[in-house]
Formats: sequence, structure tokens, C-alpha cells
Amino acid sequence: MMSYFEKQFELRYFEMNEFGEASATTMLMLLEETAADHCYSIGYSLYDLIAKNVGWVLLSGVMEMDRYPLYKEKITIRTWLSSYSMIKGFRENIIFDEKGEVIGRSRGLWVFFDIEKRRPVQIFDQIKERWSFDGTQSIDHDISSKLEVLDVANFSKKFKVNRFDTDMNEHVNNIRYLQWLMESLPKEIVDNYYLVKIEGRFITEALYDDTIISLTKGAVEDSFIHSIKIQGSTKVCATAQTFWKKR
Repeated sequence: MMSYFEKQFELRYFEMNEFGEASATTMLMLLEETAADHCYSIGYSLYDLIAKNVGWVLLSGVMEMDRYPLYKEKITIRTWLSSYSMIKGFRENIIFDEKGEVIGRSRGLWVFFDIEKRRPVQIFDQIKERWSFDGTQSIDHDISSKLEVLDVANFSKKFKVNRFDTDMNEHVNNIRYLQWLMESLPKEIVDNYYLVKIEGRFITEALYDDTIISLTKGAVEDSFIHSIKIQGSTKVCATAQTFWKKR
């Protein structure tokens, strides 16, 4: 049995940004879709899991992109599990272009979660057996350390958590946090730079009808620090750092 799973995608028009490249949000969505198909391939689809009142929740992650695929370009995402604990697993990803060249990498720490009790539970033994694992890491990067929480920011924006911001686990989907922090970035950056790396930590759940504050502060060498907080409380939902390169 192979220790990894691969899925091919052809990039579609609505997944493009104004430059005709896949957006960073698109890439995270494709990584998530690949992980979901990996679950399906071993007989534990996300729908099978939710019927048992369990699911996977992302705790932390990092994505690095050398370049973004273009409209109609075919890419392949390879994913595997590099290690497990009783309740958590590290998922690795490598993104290949049509020529087999690596154009991106990502790594995430996922926890197995009881949806009703809102707490981690032990990963099913059958899942570990059917997925197997390979100790190779796609990125040599520590995604367990804490990131700075902002109290003061250069840029900020508020959002209401709508019903369609939440996923099947009734969490705000992690991709939504990326969209919120991108909205609080200065227009100069979004228009003239592209995202080469994003690192994030997911700390507290945001719930339907909460008001979210996205805080952003400039750091060194075209990087930014971000915090997502809930208005009217001390809760920090997520922290992140993004790194940008001029087009």
C-alpha cells in the first residue's frame, strides 16, 4: 500500500485572480479537497465521519508557493501523514505542475474532534492502519510554536460571521480566516505583491453571528502579522503571518 495519495486538478476560471493565476484561497481549497478525498479513499469520508459525530479540525499550518498555477493548467497534489499522536496527525502536501516540478508545499496539524462535545477524541485505529504514514516532511518548519497576538494594528476590518462561513463541523472554515486577513491588508500589497508564504494558528472557535475583527500590522521584509478576534470579548480566534514578494 502506498503511503501517499495523489489528486489532479485542472484550474478553472472562477478560481483565478485578476492576474489569471490561482488565488491563495484556491490553493488552500484544493489542499483541503485532496485531504477529503484521501479520507474517502480509505472508506472514512467526511460524511461517514460526521455520521459518527466526529471530524477533523485544523490546529496550525503553513503553505509556501514558488508560483501559482494558471488558468487551465493541470496540477497534482500529493498528500500523506508523516506522524500521529493519539488525537492528532501531521498532514504533508507537495504541489506539482504538469512537468512534475514542485511549485508549492504545505504542512498542517489536524486534530480528531467530537463535534457534539467540542473536544478532541482518539483517532480510529482503522484510519491509522489504512492511511499508514511516511516520516518525510514536506517542509522543515515548526508549526506548533505560538505566533504573536496583536493588540494594536496598522490596519483592521470587521466582519459578521454568516451561516455560510461555517463548515460541516459547524466551525468557521479555516480558509475563511485567510479571506478575512487578506481583506485587512493594504491595497498596495494585494495589487502589487503575491503571497509566497502563510503560517497560521487556529485557537478559538468563532460562531454564527459573532462579529470578527481582522487586525494586521506590518513586519520586516514585506511580511505582516495578523490576528482574528471576536469583538466584545478577549477571544483570539486565529493568528497568522504572511510573506509577500513584488510582482
